[in-house]
Amino acid sequence: MLCLRAIRPFSSRVFHFRPFSFEPLISQMNNCTDEEQIFGLIEKNKSLLSEKQVGCALSMLWQFQKQKTSSVKNVDCIRNHPQFLTLCNLATTKMGFMSDSTLVNVLYIIQQFGIEAHDSLVEALVTEAWRRLERFDISVLSKFSSCLADQHLYYSPLMGKIADIVNRNLENTQDLRSLSVLMVSISSLISRRFQEKLVNKAELLFDTMDSSQVNTARRIVQFLRNIKYRYYPLLERCNKVFLSNMNHLDLDSISKILSLYYSLQFHSFEFILMTKKRLTEMIPLFDHPASCVKLFVALGPMAGPEEKKQLKSTILLMSEELTGQQALAVMGAMEEMESRNLRLIKKITSILHKHLDNYKPVELLRITQALIFLHFQSKELFVKLRELLLSYLKVSVIPSEISILVYALSMLPSAHLDEVRMSQIEAVLPQCDLYDLNIFATSVLRCIQYDHVYLNNIPAKQLKVLQKLDHYGHQRLQECKSLNLLWEEVKSLKGDWFADSLLEETVVTLQRLMDEMNYINVAGIASFISRTNYLSTSLLDKIASVVLQQIEKIHPFAILAIILPFSTLNYDPPQRDEFFGTCIQHLNSYLSVLDPLVLVFLGYSLATLQYFPEDLLKAIFNIKFLARLDSQLELIYSSLNMKIQFRLMELNRAVCLECPEYQIPWFHDRFCQQHYNKDFGSMNGAQQQIYKMLAEVLGGINFVKASVLTPYYYTVDFECILDKRRNPLPYGSHNTTLEKLPKIHLESNTQIAGSRLPPGAEKIALEFLDSRAFCRNIPHLKGKSAMKKRHLEILGYHVIQIPHFEWNSMALSTRDARMDYLRERIFGEGKS
Repeated sequence: MLCLRAIRPFSSRVFHFRPFSFEPLISQMNNCTDEEQIFGLIEKNKSLLSEKQVGCALSMLWQFQKQKTSSVKNVDCIRNHPQFLTLCNLATTKMGFMSDSTLVNVLYIIQQFGIEAHDSLVEALVTEAWRRLERFDISVLSKFSSCLADQHLYYSPLMGKIADIVNRNLENTQDLRSLSVLMVSISSLISRRFQEKLVNKAELLFDTMDSSQVNTARRIVQFLRNIKYRYYPLLERCNKVFLSNMNHLDLDSISKILSLYYSLQFHSFEFILMTKKRLTEMIPLFDHPASCVKLFVALGPMAGPEEKKQLKSTILLMSEELTGQQALAVMGAMEEMESRNLRLIKKITSILHKHLDNYKPVELLRITQALIFLHFQSKELFVKLRELLLSYLKVSVIPSEISILVYALSMLPSAHLDEVRMSQIEAVLPQCDLYDLNIFATSVLRCIQYDHVYLNNIPAKQLKVLQKLDHYGHQRLQECKSLNLLWEEVKSLKGDWFADSLLEETVVTLQRLMDEMNYINVAGIASFISRTNYLSTSLLDKIASVVLQQIEKIHPFAILAIILPFSTLNYDPPQRDEFFGTCIQHLNSYLSVLDPLVLVFLGYSLATLQYFPEDLLKAIFNIKFLARLDSQLELIYSSLNMKIQFRLMELNRAVCLECPEYQIPWFHDRFCQQHYNKDFGSMNGAQQQIYKMLAEVLGGINFVKASVLTPYYYTVDFECILDKRRNPLPYGSHNTTLEKLPKIHLESNTQIAGSRLPPGAEKIALEFLDSRAFCRNIPHLKGKSAMKKRHLEILGYHVIQIPHFEWNSMALSTRDARMDYLRERIFGEGKS
């Protein structure tokens, strides 16, 4: 009896917190159809609710929100409901009893309902989770890490602790979904070595993943974006997941994937083609501003004329409802679309103007860039922009932010900075990396140009800042001790200041650190070299060596970037045949997978190097491929579209001239006839000078022709004919200028270049080569000019190239010297 009396008060206390009927109450919650029913149950049972029931109630409330579209979600209403406050209070008192998964789930849901990070409940939940951290399983740990990420605690000690736990348990981890969440959360604070371990683990576990797990694949791509690592094997596999689930992807998912691909510069023709189709089907489905803007941004740049017209009309109709951020997104998309719809530009600009005070510095830069690109003029808007940028600049102390503000100011019509602002720039230069130094230099040079043109004055302070920029740029390069860190800073550098002041020192630094070159960074460094036009034989030899040693680790998608500097700069490494042969062999199994435009660029680059792989040419010159290429050309902006068409024409010409045995027909007559005459016939000052002197040297204006069109649509600056005794022939009776090119094969074209001439006569092509024909640092002929010379010789010409550095040299500073030079080049024995 005494025992029973002792048990009764204990049992009462227990059942007060955990009523016997908690299972039926959870069943009732699971059967609820809306939030009010949940709140009704809470109100009736709040004194009896257990920690499990609190967790269930919150889960049900969030489940109802997830089922709603963005336009009907009522998060604020739920958060402010009295019974939601009751749930929060109960969560505070009962969190100690919660299981690990319930605790973290409650934290997650509380944050989804907009409870601030500084709220006492959120702080208490985070503290309790931190206390239990070591015992969390990977799914709970991943959810907790995403909660911390939502609070922007990427660099916190707590996130560092999570990264340590992931590292210690990585070998035994088998859940890729949870691991992908953790990878994104900890990506900001882990070492390069740890990044690679995570990439390898994700690749290892990828085949264990269900092919429908789009979010897992997207998080892997997001992780690669965060660590700035374009790892093709994983990207390719993730892309396959997206393609296989395209019919289930919503607008939000597609927008995120497109944004990630853009950041990584990863191109998938199939994904873009299927995305365009999927997004086009969505056009009639949305009538809410947020969704329409998202669709405009995602579909606009790849849409056809009709779809673009429809999208622009929709945005115009609801323009009055757009927020400042939505207007900014629309303006950015219009810039990418190269839109010239003045009505829409004016409407969006008026919204931007209205919200201008609310934008951050980087957003003001985006607005400035878009307005300049779209050629929109508004004195009132530019004045307001300048005032805002200056107001931000006066209080800013962060170098990267100051560089953004100065750069935006330099783009405005009145690009002037006073001495105070110049002193502010000067003060932060020691803290700047090369990227920020380059932005400052570009901005200061613009200000110098403005002051010189409009104020007829160049303040000494600006010149002093420019000198300091040179000093700190060289200092940073000389102190650099890591190739990867250097690459991060220089990979996007461009502009006159970098080319004139830092390029040579950058190459010296790359040479000093080139032993760190490997399969991961070799394509990026090759791409940088081809972009700068700077010929460093030691760097190119090192690239070739790394590729030969590590080719199995290099993805075929990277081969174009690797070949490009050799093609552009017309350079053969010591192991020429082995190097190019290895690259070509590595590509063969991927010819059907590579994007059409990549194949065209590959074919052209190899042709420049006098390589014509039969498998590659067969993959390009067939009806099916050309149809795919046409489809892709419809999806890209006009300037790239035209560049690809020209490269295909140049490849077609090279194959016809150099590999007639492949019997690939010439099919670019119509294209060339439409485009060759746009710049045809115009001469610069040096060419006009040479033309007049040639007429004198040869005996009259009828002995020389200018701007001649050859078979296969090469243009030659000047053409003349010498008979077998090396005497000039007039063009009256032997006019071989091709006004209309016959549509015939190589043999006939070769006959045209020589067969109409008297026996022993020779046709000479004279080409003036400006600085663009040579490498930046040495007078070495670049690939495109070398290929043109080769092709003109196949067409029957004797080619004389006149380099600008010879024509403008001190040795040829007089008219007589230049006349003698021309005579020697044309009539001199064995000269070419």
